[in-house]
Amino acid sequence: MIDTRGLSCPIPVVMVQKALKNGAPASLEVLADAQVAVENITRFARSQGYQVAVAEDGSDFTLTLTK
Repeated sequence: MIDTRGLSCPIPVVMVQKALKNGAPASLEVLADAQVAVENITRFARSQGYQVAVAEDGSDFTLTLTK
């Protein structure tokens, strides 16, 4: 799980990019607290062949990336 809460873009996308390069996991969970981070992470993950499910919990989001 990657916690990107409190970080502004492009840092959350860079963190996800590094995690996917290190072994390309079949699934990955990402915590975010900004809509723009959710959109950017989703766009990047889809460009890498991942499906993205987003669950909102108050002001936080959990993104589940699966191949």
